[in-house]
Amino acid sequence: METMRFDYPASTTVPRRVCLGVVASGDLEILLQPSTDGKSHVLIQTSVTGFGDTWKAVLDWFFSTYTDAADIVIHDAGATPGTVALRLQQAVEESRA
Repeated sequence: METMRFDYPASTTVPRRVCLGVVASGDLEILLQPSTDGKSHVLIQTSVTGFGDTWKAVLDWFFSTYTDAADIVIHDAGATPGTVALRLQQAVEESRA
């Protein structure tokens, strides 16, 4: 099990709390809620070690366009970068619905 933390600047705050996905073989769960300090914080707990650079690249790409402050917890069971990006986008859309 590996745990990683990333922080990103933000300009607004995510509207509401969201939980989506399931932790199962090859997938992940995302818990997203408004941040209290005006920044985005991502905590990743993954069963697959050694992919910190890949996680950083996906999150850097995501936060290059996503500007809401959120506390995000990701429980990963080997999701691909494409799945991670899709789930993050789904979480944001759901929080704004």
